[in-house]
Amino acid sequence: MAGERSWFISEDWLAVWLGAVLVLLAMPAAAGHDLLGWIAAPQVWLDPTAAIKPVSKAYAGVAPALSALLTFSFVATLVGVGAKVLGYDPRRFLPRFAVLYALSALCWVAGHNAYIAATPNQRPGFGISWSLGLTGEAGFLVALGAGLAVSNLLPGLAAWLSAAARPEWFIKTAIVIFGAAMGAKAADAAGLMSAIMFRGLAAIIEAYLIYWALVYLLARTVFGFSREWAAPLASGISICGVSAAITTGAAIRARPVVPIMVSSLVVVFSVVELLILPLAAREFLWREPLVAAAWMGLAVKTDGAALASGTITESLIRAKAQGAGLVWDPGWMLNTTATVKIFIDVFIGVWALVLAVVWAYGIDRKPGAGVPLRDILRRFPAFVIGYFALFLATLLIALRWPGTIAGLKAATAEVDPLRGLFFALTFFTIGLATNLRKLWAEGIGRLAVVYAVSLFGFILWIGLAISWLFFHGAMPPTTPGGHGG
Repeated sequence: MAGERSWFISEDWLAVWLGAVLVLLAMPAAAGHDLLGWIAAPQVWLDPTAAIKPVSKAYAGVAPALSALLTFSFVATLVGVGAKVLGYDPRRFLPRFAVLYALSALCWVAGHNAYIAATPNQRPGFGISWSLGLTGEAGFLVALGAGLAVSNLLPGLAAWLSAAARPEWFIKTAIVIFGAAMGAKAADAAGLMSAIMFRGLAAIIEAYLIYWALVYLLARTVFGFSREWAAPLASGISICGVSAAITTGAAIRARPVVPIMVSSLVVVFSVVELLILPLAAREFLWREPLVAAAWMGLAVKTDGAALASGTITESLIRAKAQGAGLVWDPGWMLNTTATVKIFIDVFIGVWALVLAVVWAYGIDRKPGAGVPLRDILRRFPAFVIGYFALFLATLLIALRWPGTIAGLKAATAEVDPLRGLFFALTFFTIGLATNLRKLWAEGIGRLAVVYAVSLFGFILWIGLAISWLFFHGAMPPTTPGGHGG
């Protein structure tokens, strides 16, 4: 009995409870009762005074500084209660958490600077001619770099902060919150034509089965990485970066630094894809618009970069097609990219369960020993249960009452800034606990080479082939006065 109790009172389960509480507090917004609209949300910015604002327009009159202070107080209270439940001393934990929060939040907001985060389609709105195009996820890289700097240059400060550095708790909370958002998005995608839904799901299954195995084998056999590195790398490259790599790491019990390093590479390489793939799609796939759109969803691994790629691709292809007299309804290419990406995200939890069983029965199983069901359940990340529970609850409500979909999307959008905040805390605290010399010795440079070889060697081309296989000949509707292909 004591063992079962300790399983439920753990960082894994506290992530479930914390994520569920945040989502439940946001849900009244679906019925017009906005409880969390004052939460501070970072914006892509040039003027620092416009860097954050309340997430809901209903609270537009709340000053950004007050919004930020309220958000900190709210999060610190909930995290402090969780820390108390886990047995941490609040007098040691809370002051250190406050500093971690402030540093992580500053890094996250800094990463939203327009010259860093603005994608090419956003530049005109800011009046700038260039940007790195990293999307707001650049804030996570800034947080990781800051954490590394503190760890390696200010070891005294790093040691003091370590009492509140709980990266696994932070990231698992973020992924639990993600489940509710994905349920609302999946329900919304159900309104697309059934052919896109079926083709998107089939394409994702094909991609998983091919991508993951190839990357894993390449990392293990050619580059000599351990299973601890190879599995999160395969998931990060073949699925969707941050969430997939971290969920896989938890399923196989990898050290937290492993999936975070993989996630950082995903963000960087996504920028390269964002710059190149839409241009290639315009030149070679403009007569197959949904093939091009699906390719963006299959090839570009972060959500922000994938949707930005879909947006740019639609703009470029529709402009070129109109010159040839093909006038397609707007939105269908972007919707196809989003649908494919949603299926990729949804499948994360399924893949975690598969890997948990494989590792329990195969890789970590001792010769001649049985594997009790309890051991498999303990290996299976509890936060994935939370992810699925919120995903299914939101999806079923939306499907049962379709009129609630818009409200549910608005409600889950209100806690999305908190998901990003917990990601930023994760990246900062991982950097805080990382020794660069040891990391280099473990092969971070070779990790980037594996990623580059996998991406440009076969992932882009397999993704293109799968997109062609399932979406060739499928065309968006035409606008009045236009004609289809």
